[in-house]
Amino acid sequence: MRFSTFFYSLKQGIKNIRRNRMFSLASIGTITACLFLFGIFYFVVANFQYMVKTAETSVGVTVFFDAGISEEQIDKIGEEIKSRAEVASVEYVSAEETWKNYKEKYLNPELAETFGDDNPLADSASYSVYLNDVSMQKSLVNFIEGLDGVRQVNHSDSVANTFRTFNALVGYVSAAIIIILLAVAIFLISTTVTMGIAIRKEEISIMKLIGATDTFIRAPFIVEGVIIGIIGAILPIIGLYFIYHKVISYITEKYINIFHAFQFLEAKVIFSNLIPISLGIGIGIGFIGSYMTVRRHLRRKESV
Repeated sequence: MRFSTFFYSLKQGIKNIRRNRMFSLASIGTITACLFLFGIFYFVVANFQYMVKTAETSVGVTVFFDAGISEEQIDKIGEEIKSRAEVASVEYVSAEETWKNYKEKYLNPELAETFGDDNPLADSASYSVYLNDVSMQKSLVNFIEGLDGVRQVNHSDSVANTFRTFNALVGYVSAAIIIILLAVAIFLISTTVTMGIAIRKEEISIMKLIGATDTFIRAPFIVEGVIIGIIGAILPIIGLYFIYHKVISYITEKYINIFHAFQFLEAKVIFSNLIPISLGIGIGIGFIGSYMTVRRHLRRKESV
């Protein structure tokens, strides 16, 4: 596209927005509202997934060794486990540490002293293995159970299944809400562009008669839709940025006793993803809505 054509399309697109001021404002308002709701929903989902991911890393499997195994064999098992992609970290717990923790948790001092230097948990040394993704627990457990020197692997399938089900549910709900919001916004853009076409119906007919291409006719309306989409995306981002800061500060200060164990995502992490997503959605809605509407109109004109 030549510069002259580009600036013509830009100029006409802005004119269309001014001509259809009320419909343009309605479209901008709808996109703003949709992306604002999307942003709020994104805050909740992103933080929930972050908390679930953090919780997943605290869910692990415990690996026990055969009796009489050497330290070299234990180290080799540890290295093989660490080499797995699904493993986040591995902690070695010696038999002495296991017995010490057991005494502190379950035995009173008098009863503990009766054991003297004896360690009834002499063969209880273990690895605590934490995963990057709890859904990969089964494959990891199968791998560890096949290693030489491993006596037993303790794990919880119910916890892994709960996290996996929750993540799937969040994904489905997110997809459904996003599709509904996009459909509403595209409908409003289409209505706005349709009004612009109706106003310029005679002008478009004349342009077609003198040989203007469909691309030349379509460009101003696409520019109009994209501008509306960009404005509709920028406005909620600005509002959401301040809201996120205020809400997270309020929650962490007011309900510190409840949320002290949870960590929220930092604003820069949230908005490093939300800004390009929102702009992409806004521009995409504007482009798709206007392109489809003009294309449908031009086809109708050709068939007449």
